[in-house]
Amino acid sequence: MIPADMSAHLSALCEATPVIPVLVIDEASTAAELAQSLVSGGLPLLEVTLRTDAALAAISAMAAVPGAQVGAGTVLTAADAKAAKQAGATFAVSPGATPSLIAACIALELPLLPGAVTPSEAMSLNALGFDLLKFFPAEPYGGIATLKALAGPLPRIRFCPTGGITEASAPNYLALPTVPCVGGSWIVPPALLKDRDWAGIRANALRAAALKV
Repeated sequence: MIPADMSAHLSALCEATPVIPVLVIDEASTAAELAQSLVSGGLPLLEVTLRTDAALAAISAMAAVPGAQVGAGTVLTAADAKAAKQAGATFAVSPGATPSLIAACIALELPLLPGAVTPSEAMSLNALGFDLLKFFPAEPYGGIATLKALAGPLPRIRFCPTGGITEASAPNYLALPTVPCVGGSWIVPPALLKDRDWAGIRANALRAAALKV
């Protein structure tokens, strides 16, 4: 079982924002200003995916930005979790879940948002104390229709769907009672980040922050 406060902490963070920007950062030098743009736009909860060499340095830079709550995404192993924690991440996000990853996050006192897309996966994680799960990849796994179906037998399990969600579709996800927030990459498209268009990114964040229904 995971500590109750670990699950409660992450749930509270996700309930406070409708959208978690999912960020792929190639240059750590952009991280601080990116975080400032997102936080000032009303999105303080940030997920930096561990898919680039710059990710850990980016997490460290973002963690120093006032108001930012920075997590690591694509956390697959115990080593990933340890590196993320050392870099300053306050939570971890994984597309799935393994016993070793869960044990590592418990030992590190690093709140984990584990992935699940089937009833058995959701039930198994809920039995361990997780009441908020990542639903990824959302659109390929049936999106809103699947989440509605899961809510019938599993109404107390909540999900943060990620994967294929857009600014247009996000409100439909957020209207579901089991979805407190969504993850989205549309807020920081590669072109805006490459151009360091902080005003454009902040404008996207402001619109996303207003999506809560």
